[in-house]
Amino acid sequence: MHDIRAIRENPADFDAALARRGAAPLSSEILALDAERRAKIQAAEEAQSDQKKAAKDVGAAKASGDEAEFERLRALVGEKKAEVAAMQAEAKELDQKLTDMLMGIPNLPFADTPDGEDENDNVEIKRWGTPAVFSFAPKEHFDLDGVKPGMDFETAAKLSGSRFVVLSGAVARIHRALAQFMINTHVDENGLQETWTPVLVKPDMMYGTGQLPKFGEDSYQTTNGWWLVPTAEVTLTNIINGETVEEATLPHRYVAHTQCFRSEAGSAGRDTSGMLRQHQFEKVEMVSVTHPDKSREELDRMTACAEGILERLGLPYRTVALCTGDIGFGAQRTHDIEVWLPGQDTYREISSVSVCGDFQARRMYARFKPAGGGKPEFVHTLNGSGLAVGRCLIAVLENGQREDGSVALPEVLHPYLGGKSVLTADGTLA
Repeated sequence: MHDIRAIRENPADFDAALARRGAAPLSSEILALDAERRAKIQAAEEAQSDQKKAAKDVGAAKASGDEAEFERLRALVGEKKAEVAAMQAEAKELDQKLTDMLMGIPNLPFADTPDGEDENDNVEIKRWGTPAVFSFAPKEHFDLDGVKPGMDFETAAKLSGSRFVVLSGAVARIHRALAQFMINTHVDENGLQETWTPVLVKPDMMYGTGQLPKFGEDSYQTTNGWWLVPTAEVTLTNIINGETVEEATLPHRYVAHTQCFRSEAGSAGRDTSGMLRQHQFEKVEMVSVTHPDKSREELDRMTACAEGILERLGLPYRTVALCTGDIGFGAQRTHDIEVWLPGQDTYREISSVSVCGDFQARRMYARFKPAGGGKPEFVHTLNGSGLAVGRCLIAVLENGQREDGSVALPEVLHPYLGGKSVLTADGTLA
């Protein structure tokens, strides 16, 4: 959510930043509503002051024995009380209207976020590894002989419908091994705190990280009002919801491996083959809560943590800075990491790392106490995949494929697979 004081002080800058995202100017509309709200609050306060004065006069009239004046003043107090209540209700309604408006406006991009309209204007900032040259036509993951016994879309469709999968046997074990490898690397080498969180959350938590109110259709809500998390960003970031921490404790760095649930609203016809885009999937999520002066630096650190997983797995990738027309609603700058998929002969997103500034912190009222004293300030928050487990499985299978349908598995996974190094063409580990 945006700081109304910042908009009052620099309306032109606010509109210019929105224009970079392709949005219309809004400062005039916001400030008009803000002025109306403040005027109503002031009027309510003045009426309340009149009410208190009249109440004192009632006591004086009663003491003097002036019954007529007593009755007049008592009626006046009643009128003022009703007037104050009405004004306060109007002020509250205007305040909520302003809050709703501010909550629906996207975050403002960093100065170093590339300008552009869509994904075609994203800027590549790094490329690592060289895609393998196969002596045969590489297949997509679901067409590999060794994968077919352990990746069942028909049974999943019977159980749940489209965009689900049942993993079994060796494929399920490789999937689990990837998640364990990611978590261990982030904890042991990258200094993140392993965390286990619920996948059902209250609506306030979805508001806190920006999934609500604007993107409710992208997630699933239960009949009793809970929401299934689209990512552990929701739970990890909201750990600090409503909290005021000491500056010395920053940064807070978390990592969690969870199930994630997305309705994929509006994605009909996109990536329907295989397990690239699912309603239920697993992700290892990173979240950092930092001092405002450190958040841009933390973005690069988190990006390197995610890139390091791919490098350890030997998977070629490229990192792109998303342009202003492609960054998410709550992001100020985003780095997408795209892994090479030989079966599709292209790079596909496997991680998105974003810095949100104080955008989420204001929604959550998450602050820190400055070490040198002074008023509490809002923290900055960041989130990123470290990595999407299912997509990483796809990349491992496709990049390690052999002509006979078997798959050579990355060396770093061997200890998690009981020393096994190959997914054979018949779907077993050897």
